[in-house]
Amino acid sequence: MILAIDTATPAVTAGIARRTARVVASAAGIGAAGGLVGAFFGQLFYGWLELSLFADRRYPQDRFPSFETLMTERDNLFKKHPKTTFVAAHMGWHANDLGRLSKMLDEMPNVYTEVGAVLYDIGRQPRAARDFFVKYQDRILFGKDSFQPEEYPYYWRVFETKDDYFDYYRPYHAFWKLYGIDLPDGVLKKVYFQNALKITKGIPQGGWPR
Repeated sequence: MILAIDTATPAVTAGIARRTARVVASAAGIGAAGGLVGAFFGQLFYGWLELSLFADRRYPQDRFPSFETLMTERDNLFKKHPKTTFVAAHMGWHANDLGRLSKMLDEMPNVYTEVGAVLYDIGRQPRAARDFFVKYQDRILFGKDSFQPEEYPYYWRVFETKDDYFDYYRPYHAFWKLYGIDLPDGVLKKVYFQNALKITKGIPQGGWPR
C-alpha cells in the first residue's frame, strides 16, 4: 500500500527543512563529484525524505511484497477480467514513468487512469505529460483523494496554462517547480467530466458544459 499525506504540519515542514539542509550541505562538500551527487539526489531524495520523516513506512522485502510484485499482481487482475472496466488510481503509480503507463494502457483497453495525488509528477514534465494526455485523452479521469477546494487552482494551472516554474501547493510532496501543460479544450472536457460520464452511467448525463 502506498500512502499519501494530505497536509503538512509545522513540525513536518520544519523537519523537511532540517533534513534538506543536511543533505545539501553534505553534497556540497563532495566537490568534483557534485554533478553525480546531484543526479543521484534528484532520483532518490523524495523516497529518502519519506522514510526520514516517517520511519514506520519502510516495508522490508523480507516481510512485505515489493512494488514490482504488487504491480504485477494488479496487472494480472486487469488482464484476467477484460470485460471489467478498471480505473488505475494515481496514474497507476507510474506518473513518473509515462512510457510504462502508456504500455499498460495499450495492452489493457479495459483500463482507465486518474490524476489524484500525482500532480507534482505531471507538472514537472510538461512536454511528455501533454503528449500523454493528448494521446490518451479518452482514458484519463480527473480525481482527487479529498475535497480541498483551495487545491483545485493548482490543477487548473497545470492543465490549462503555459505558466512556467511555479510552486506546488504542499511543501512535502514536491520540492521542485511545476509547469503548465496547456491542454486543448476538448481534452480538458474529457478529463474533467466526459470520460467519467462515459464509464459511470449512473451519473446524471445532463447539465454539463457543452
